[in-house]
Amino acid sequence: MTTDPPPEPTEGTARGRARRAFRRWRRTRPFWAALWTGLGGFVIFFLPMAPLGKILQVGVGGIAGMAGGVVLMAMALLVLLLPGQRHTAGVIAVIAGVASFPLSNLGGLFIGMLLSVLGGSMAFAWLPEKPARRRRGRLSRTAPAAEGSGTA
Repeated sequence: MTTDPPPEPTEGTARGRARRAFRRWRRTRPFWAALWTGLGGFVIFFLPMAPLGKILQVGVGGIAGMAGGVVLMAMALLVLLLPGQRHTAGVIAVIAGVASFPLSNLGGLFIGMLLSVLGGSMAFAWLPEKPARRRRGRLSRTAPAAEGSGTA
């Protein structure tokens, strides 16, 4: 029996390649915005299905909560799969998250509403990474500061 730790997966393994491919894919879209929006929609959707002692409103609020949760989860998928539509989906997610407050059990007991508004605003504000520019034979990620632009 040895006390050596298990070997770390090398970058050449299938697991390492899959991880790099997922990381590359994730960075081309607002992944975290979609995650928070979807999680908020999940909370708002499933809270009306909780036992009666845990929910504050029964009836139409339950149906509105389910509909709002479905809309939020759909917006999360839209943001994830079509990053070009992130502005529209982000605005709809924020509106649906805020509308869940009066319509469904205080917006999933505030948790779902906050997650939805956070995710929607992150989706709206997300910008794709600009590719590196070539400048005089070398790569540059940022523009150089203007020379002599200081105040006297």
